Amino acid sequence: MLDTSRGQVPAPTPQPQSADEPRGCLYALSQPPLMIFLAVIGFLLLMAAVHDLFVL
Repeated sequence: MLDTSRGQVPAPTPQPQSADEPRGCLYALSQPPLMIFLAVIGFLLLMAAVHDLFVL
C-alpha cells in the first residue's frame, strides 16, 4: 500500500512503447525507402511536365 500521509507521491514509471502501437505519418516519412520511392515518382512527374511544356 502507498503511504501518502506525508505528501509524497511516487514518481510514475515510464511505460515502454509496444511494437503494435501506431507511430504516425511522420515516422513513415522518415524511412529512407519511402523517401526514395517518393523522390522517383516526383522526378517522373516533373519530367512529364517538362516534356509537355517544352517538347510538345
